[in-house]
Amino acid sequence: MRGGGLLVAGTTSDAGKSVVTAGICRWLVRQGIKVAPFKGQNMSLNSFVTREGAEIGRAQAMQAQAARVEPTALMNPVLLKPGSDRSSQVVLMGKPVGELSARGYHGGRQKELFEPVLACLEELRGTYDAVICEGAGSPAEINLRRTDIVNMGIARAAKLPVVVVGDIDRGGVFAQFFGTTALLSPEDQSLVAGYLVNKFRGDVTLLEPGLDMLHGLTGRRTFGVLPYAHGLGIDEEDGLRVSLRGTVRESVVAPPFGADVLRVAVCAVPLMSNFTDVDALAAEPGVVVRFVDRPEELVDADLVVVPGTRGTVKALAWLRERGLADALARRAAEGRPVLGICGGFQALGERIEDEVESKAGVVDGLGLLPVRVRFGVEKTLARPVGEALGERVEGYEIHHGVATVDGGEPFLDGCRVGSVWGTHWHGSLESDGFRRAFLREVAAAAGRRFVPAPDTSFGALREEQLDRLGDLIEEHADTDALLRLIEEGAPAGLPFVPPGAP
Repeated sequence: MRGGGLLVAGTTSDAGKSVVTAGICRWLVRQGIKVAPFKGQNMSLNSFVTREGAEIGRAQAMQAQAARVEPTALMNPVLLKPGSDRSSQVVLMGKPVGELSARGYHGGRQKELFEPVLACLEELRGTYDAVICEGAGSPAEINLRRTDIVNMGIARAAKLPVVVVGDIDRGGVFAQFFGTTALLSPEDQSLVAGYLVNKFRGDVTLLEPGLDMLHGLTGRRTFGVLPYAHGLGIDEEDGLRVSLRGTVRESVVAPPFGADVLRVAVCAVPLMSNFTDVDALAAEPGVVVRFVDRPEELVDADLVVVPGTRGTVKALAWLRERGLADALARRAAEGRPVLGICGGFQALGERIEDEVESKAGVVDGLGLLPVRVRFGVEKTLARPVGEALGERVEGYEIHHGVATVDGGEPFLDGCRVGSVWGTHWHGSLESDGFRRAFLREVAAAAGRRFVPAPDTSFGALREEQLDRLGDLIEEHADTDALLRLIEEGAPAGLPFVPPGAP
């Protein structure tokens, strides 16, 4: 097999397209099939830097890991990074090419990108046995169909069969499957081979009459019913799927290795980017991570993280308006730990000069670190390796801000003053030895009898998650039928479901 393909679409955003795509990739590679992921256009603040220095959606990097291949810009040629409700930075083949309004993008620029996106897909199909493509939002967004380069537009051009994923945990999945199909044109419908039910709880036999009725109404089968699985919300792209006062996704906190737990509060700043930085903390036994938006929620925290953001100046204003800035200053004065990452690091500094991201000019930072930041037009995209707290550290950098450090102790590319740390490096906490050393420092400063577990491997835990995704596909989907779709395309003669696209 060479050049097989499949598009995993969804009835809604967050229906499970990303994890289903990853699961299919992991299942295929375990069958000895050389597979790659692909998403033509991705809107996400959760991004990653490839080894060649290209910025892509972090979901596609995760899917590449599921496929056991190195992520490249080919796998996500267009990345949109929102800067507001109406505009996004456009990243093409891993490099920023400008800022566009939603109207400007859908009004013309998106159509211009169709051929480059299709060329990337065809290059992957010429290299791999199979390419598993992920759609975006819903394929039945009829207002956007004319300029679509990620759902049925790419499926039609590349003759890809389509499986539609629906989240039954939200309810209404039968209506979603039917309505999604019925709003597509006859040409688009001819590629929709069937459905995958995701996040099902209970006795599947109770669902079967509905699946039979759906088949009768649409002429399309359901390829599997995937059960609800806790703790598999890895590297989402569409939004922060947590309550502000909840824990990170659905992770279960393991008992502490020492006598105490360690409480981590993450400031839920606007336009938060790469919130996956705290996943490695949440993976540690005895570490409780939650996202917060009120100053009183910092009181019992042993560590406060100010995370990355696509809008540093906007985040600063938000921290001040909410009273969190004053709470952070009190923490620093009391010697209680604070960690700033990327935009959070910039916010902790003394001054920001920004004529690029917010165009706000000179803005005072929180003044907790001796750092001045000037925003440049060129974006830094790097995969640095270094040492901190006596341990090797790997990370990645994605930022326009250039920091000048005027004091403190060196800390990665940033600095440390007392119990306040700051760095531009994302992903540093995934380095196991460094994370343990950092948490020991935090516990000592917080007066907690917390001891990091000596054998927690974030990389191994991630592999276990990806294997669980592969298991879900292998155990609960009709893999023989999926493989036929990938090899042969959509079956001929699929019936038209009226009324079709208007």
